[in-house]
Amino acid sequence: MLSDLERLIALQRLDSAAHDARRRLAEEPERLTAFDRRLDAARQHVAEAKERLTASQLARRAIEKDVSVHQGRLSKFRDQLMSVKTNIEYQAMQKEIEFAQTEVKSLEDRILEHMLQADDFAATLKHAEADLAAEQQTVDADRRTLASALAALRESLDRITKERTDLVGAMTPQVLATFESVARRRNGVAVAEARDGICTICHVRLRPQVFNTVRRNDQIVQCDSCQRILYHTPSAAAPAESVTQPAS
Repeated sequence: MLSDLERLIALQRLDSAAHDARRRLAEEPERLTAFDRRLDAARQHVAEAKERLTASQLARRAIEKDVSVHQGRLSKFRDQLMSVKTNIEYQAMQKEIEFAQTEVKSLEDRILEHMLQADDFAATLKHAEADLAAEQQTVDADRRTLASALAALRESLDRITKERTDLVGAMTPQVLATFESVARRRNGVAVAEARDGICTICHVRLRPQVFNTVRRNDQIVQCDSCQRILYHTPSAAAPAESVTQPAS
């Protein structure tokens, strides 16, 4: 294979690897933001659970105050009941007592409902806090993994940059200029394999004489359609079939 063609193939691989590494490094802020969103969602669940529990507890305390008021009225009515003088006054006082007792019973039922509800909210809060703690541990681990991966990517980019410099220094300037010109116009991909008479990137069929030239890999040939520099990877030789001689 032509030396410059070999170098072009290697250069394309380096540039593609560098492009992928830079893309992944550019995604770092979004991935870090995604970690924050995961924690914010878990914290929001905890905050909502606390809010529901607090609201239930405050409602129960307000009802307990109403119960105290009605119990005070009951006590007052019972004291007054001993001093009534007529049957009408007695019956009226009894009705007041019955009404107050009904109100107390209704309020105590509501208190019980809030107590049961508070138990559910407390369990939900405990579960949300456990989820937050687990998510915090997971995010911390993911951050460490990401930091390690990004460090490896930066090291890879440094190595690729050095290898590219060495490779470019050994190339024919005209060939390098062709590569860079095509790469600028083709999203960084200036080299393509030709297989079965077709450019594997633009998928246009090559003229037979062009493909025959490409197959030799001994000169720089560009695709008539996309202008990418073409190379050919020979197929592995098929294993020879064993021949069994007839018995004499």
